[in-house]
Amino acid sequence: MRAGGSIRVALVDDQPLVRMGLATLVDAEPDLELVGEAADGREGLALLRRTTPDVVLCDIRMPVMDGLALLAEVAADPSLAEVRVVVLTTFELDEYVFEALRNGASGFLLKDAEPTALLDAVRVVAEGGSLLAPSVTRRVIDHFGTRRAEKPHPRLGDLTEREREILGWVATGRSNAEIAAELVVSPDTVRTHVSRAMVKLQARDRAQLVVFAIESGLRR
Repeated sequence: MRAGGSIRVALVDDQPLVRMGLATLVDAEPDLELVGEAADGREGLALLRRTTPDVVLCDIRMPVMDGLALLAEVAADPSLAEVRVVVLTTFELDEYVFEALRNGASGFLLKDAEPTALLDAVRVVAEGGSLLAPSVTRRVIDHFGTRRAEKPHPRLGDLTEREREILGWVATGRSNAEIAAELVVSPDTVRTHVSRAMVKLQARDRAQLVVFAIESGLRR
C-alpha cells in the first residue's frame, strides 16, 4: 500500500455482473481506490502493468488467459513484485486453488463471500498478510496438499528444528496466535520463527510459505 494513501485495487473477472458488484463494493470504501477492470487474464496483465495496483481480485477460470497463467506472468515480472493477487473461485475445493497458491497468490476467496469478508481480505493482503485463516482454506490445503508427492525445498536444511516444527503448524493454516496456543509460547515467538523461515526459504508471503511446507512434507 502506498504510504499515506489508499489501497489501489484492480478487478479481473470475465463475468460483468461480478465485476460490477466488486466495483461497487470497492468504490464505497474511502480507503480503497479502484484503478481498473479487465474481462480476462490478458487484459488483466496489461492493466496490472499499466497501473501496478496493491491488490488484484482475480478469477481463476477465464477465457484467453486464466488466473493461473496471469499469476505466472506476475511472478516473472520484477515490476509487479509488490502486487498481491487474491484469487476468486466458485467452489470450495476448486482443483486450481492449490496451484494458485503455489504460483504466488496471497490467498483466495469464494465468490459468495460476505462483502465485509472481501473488503477485509483486501486490507489484510495490502498490509502483507495472507488469506489462510478461514476454515475453508484449511480444507482446501488438506485436500490438495495430501495428493502431492513430497518435494522438499532446497533450503529446508537451513531451518532450525524449532523453525521446522512451527513451519509444520503454519501448513495447517493456523494463525500465529493459534500456533502459540498449541505450543504454549507467545505469539511474538511464533512470529519471529515464521519470519526467519520466510527469509531462509525466500517466501514472498505466508501463503507461499504454506505451499513450501506442504510440498516439503512438513504437516502436523
